[in-house]
Amino acid sequence: MPKEKGRTVVAQNKKARHDYHIEDTYEAGLVLQGTEVKSLRLGRASLVDGFVDIERGEAWLHGVHIPEYSQGTWTNHAARRKRKLLLHREEIAKIERRVSEKGLTVVPLALYFKDGRAKVELALAKGKKSWDKRQAIAERTADREKEQAVGRFLKGMHD
Repeated sequence: MPKEKGRTVVAQNKKARHDYHIEDTYEAGLVLQGTEVKSLRLGRASLVDGFVDIERGEAWLHGVHIPEYSQGTWTNHAARRKRKLLLHREEIAKIERRVSEKGLTVVPLALYFKDGRAKVELALAKGKKSWDKRQAIAERTADREKEQAVGRFLKGMHD
């Protein structure tokens, strides 16, 4: 029986949602060493440079920074080592097929504990162009102004 219930987020990659169009998401387990788990439980990790690579039918997470555990000894882990992802064989094949045919990439969106187990949320994503980013910002600004105008109208403060 796991000690904790629910989802405790350790790290999020907010930049990924800004730089990519997210097409599909997956949840994967992580193969971690003991000091990595302890470091994650302290809430320390960075997903900014992370990406997923599929080698010989196995998914690997590269570039994710989990700092060394401060009270660890010679058993401490390397901060940026590649980590194996736990996915079903069919999911790995599907991801590999879509990445090769459509030019997509796989990026980590969030690192969290779910019922006591370390999980990572992965996204199949397509890179945005700079004009896409500007368009997204313009849409967000327009939506915000629209909501503010509706709020002012409902409060009786007409322009």
